Amino acid sequence: MDDNYYIEQAINLAIENVKSGKGGPFGAVIVKNGEIIATGTNSVTSENDPTAHAEVKAIRNACEMLNSYQLDDCEIYSSCEPCPMCLGAIYWARPKKLVFAATKEDAASAGFDDSYIYKEFSLNPSHRHLNTITVNSENKTKPFDIWNDSQAKIEY
Repeated sequence: MDDNYYIEQAINLAIENVKSGKGGPFGAVIVKNGEIIATGTNSVTSENDPTAHAEVKAIRNACEMLNSYQLDDCEIYSSCEPCPMCLGAIYWARPKKLVFAATKEDAASAGFDDSYIYKEFSLNPSHRHLNTITVNSENKTKPFDIWNDSQAKIEY
């Protein structure tokens, strides 16, 4: 099986998700060693959870199945180019490959426009539309200091 096969699986999940009324038109499949190990579909509105995107749900399902916080040697297939949140989650999960079908422009034409968020990321926090304040606490680096000194830490 090749990339086209797995992308079609992700697209079919997205189609079925829309038809079922459970959420938006997004599906994701995670593959390891040629086998689909996890899937996810968008359920933002049905779960009242803004993080319930297809890719994030697929990552959570795959990590649970693998009993790992990383997707070593896995491939993620998404029906659409991941949004900023999902792309960040994908990078943190560290799969070996990401494949998507529809582009962010295709998503924007259907009302899922993330360009505002991409632009906000490039701004200094004080210039973002979301009121963002940095507090200069004397303890601000204490959690990192404790982490650096910890013998029990698990590097990731």
